[in-house]
Amino acid sequence: MASSETTTDDSLYPIAVLIDELRNEDVQLRLNSIKKLSTIALALGVERTRSELIPFLTDTIYDEDEVLLALAEQLGTFTPLVGGPECVHCLLPPLESLATVEETVVRDKAVDSLRRICEEHNNEDLETHFVPLVKRLAVGDWFTSRTSACGLFSVCYTRLSIATKAELRSHFRSLCQDDTPMVRRAAASKLGEFARVVEVEYLKSDLIPMFVALAQDEQDSVRLLAVEACVSMAGLLQQEDTELLVMPTLRQAAEDKSWRVRYMVADRFIDLQKAVGPEITKTDLVPAFQSLLKDVEAEVRAAAAGKVRDFCQNLDTSVQESVIMNNILTCIKELVNDGNQHVKSALAGVIMGLSPILGKDNTINHLLPLFLSMLKDECPEVRLNIISNLDCVNEVIGIQQLSQSLLPAIVELAEDTKWRVRLAIIEYMPLLAGQLGVEFFNQSLAKLCMTWLVDHVYAIREAATNNLRKLVELFGAEWASQHVLPKINAMSRDGNYLHRMTCLHCINVCINVIAEVCGKDVTTKTLLPTVLAMAGDNVPNVRFNVAKCLRIIGPHIEKEALHAQVKPVLERLNDDPDTDVKYFAAEAMEAMTPMFAAA
Repeated sequence: MASSETTTDDSLYPIAVLIDELRNEDVQLRLNSIKKLSTIALALGVERTRSELIPFLTDTIYDEDEVLLALAEQLGTFTPLVGGPECVHCLLPPLESLATVEETVVRDKAVDSLRRICEEHNNEDLETHFVPLVKRLAVGDWFTSRTSACGLFSVCYTRLSIATKAELRSHFRSLCQDDTPMVRRAAASKLGEFARVVEVEYLKSDLIPMFVALAQDEQDSVRLLAVEACVSMAGLLQQEDTELLVMPTLRQAAEDKSWRVRYMVADRFIDLQKAVGPEITKTDLVPAFQSLLKDVEAEVRAAAAGKVRDFCQNLDTSVQESVIMNNILTCIKELVNDGNQHVKSALAGVIMGLSPILGKDNTINHLLPLFLSMLKDECPEVRLNIISNLDCVNEVIGIQQLSQSLLPAIVELAEDTKWRVRLAIIEYMPLLAGQLGVEFFNQSLAKLCMTWLVDHVYAIREAATNNLRKLVELFGAEWASQHVLPKINAMSRDGNYLHRMTCLHCINVCINVIAEVCGKDVTTKTLLPTVLAMAGDNVPNVRFNVAKCLRIIGPHIEKEALHAQVKPVLERLNDDPDTDVKYFAAEAMEAMTPMFAAA
């Protein structure tokens, strides 16, 4: 018997330690203990967890925020540890306390846990235990409890009696009219969610007036959240009800004095368009969209500009072309020359998507001039967005028309006198190559890429080398053999030593890709002789770069060539009169010793 008691005491000892840690002054110890709550609960069993641990936790709510956050998260998973759904209501007291604390993240986590365990209540317990909690929070003295209450209405509403549902709607109305802006914000953010579970008749009689009041609130932070609710409500009502009950408020929001509200309308415009349907879109949303595209605030214009393609795609096909040509295109032409680069960038990311909608003729006559203008924009992001989406236009107008219109502009930028402009085009070249295909690239742009390798600006030569590596990855071994290797060999004999160094840099950067796609045989027979021939260069900088290059190329050539060709050259460079050449040659010799031994 004594042995049995000892065993029980031993098993409870770790639990006692954990509970002591919950009372410890050290925050980290308390946090660690909270994270082990499930272990404590399992050891205590469901009875003692309900009667001892949960009351103890309820009493320790006054703690550091990080401890309370961990506690709120843990309690949401505690249902099996307190005896299952029949006893889940015992978790409500600590979570109710956590839902009233000052720190927002703790309250939000407590509400998340309450929403989770709400679903585990049966209908009777929901009415007996959960609904009273919602009511207490909804009428709490502190705004913190009232904000938390807003997130709990929708999860319990559908399973309640008619009388209780009416009470909850009344409480939610009070929260929408609360004196504290934070509470009205919380109510506005949850209004759409609540609307999805409320019966349509009460949606029209109770919730629509709440929505209208929130949309006219004195605080713009409340009004902008009402736009979110507008999306949900419009999707739940018949078209005539939407026109009568929702659209007047939405029209006001689109012209609100606060740019943040207008921004929210622009940001959610596609969702609104889908919710209200094609007829209301044609009569109401088209003028509203035009207004947003011409807004005085750049943030609003940028948000609307980013929605141009989707808005046009979702238009009714019977009026699609005429609406775009007569209403939207005039606004787009103004945005192409907008003074704000974020607006132009947002437009450039989607404008190419209009080509498939408008067809070949309209694209050539109306859109191509806009594409050309944006392609020459001083903002790199605008140019990138245009080049990134060339395939959309290519599919509509064909490669021939594209080459006659847009590519001359790209070539012109590639030869610009400002080196930073040339640099920007180089960075887009692999993307452009992937969209145009190898045949067209060889005809139009391959020569340009090789020309950059001998540019007088080092940054261009370096970028051109990296560009070459990406092109070899994209086009493969045959393209590299036909276009890259001959150019590298020719550069090794160039009269300008800087170009000869660029040749070595090309080999250094491209060797991994070239060796992978072409194999060791091509590397040994084509690239290695080029490098070895430059070991006798009369410029020391070239010679020590040969030593560095041999070190890099070593693993990618045939073993026989290491002893027969590479080692003698490195030994000769090791005796070079120039100190730098000797240093790099010695370094290469040391690094390649294991390779020589293996060969």
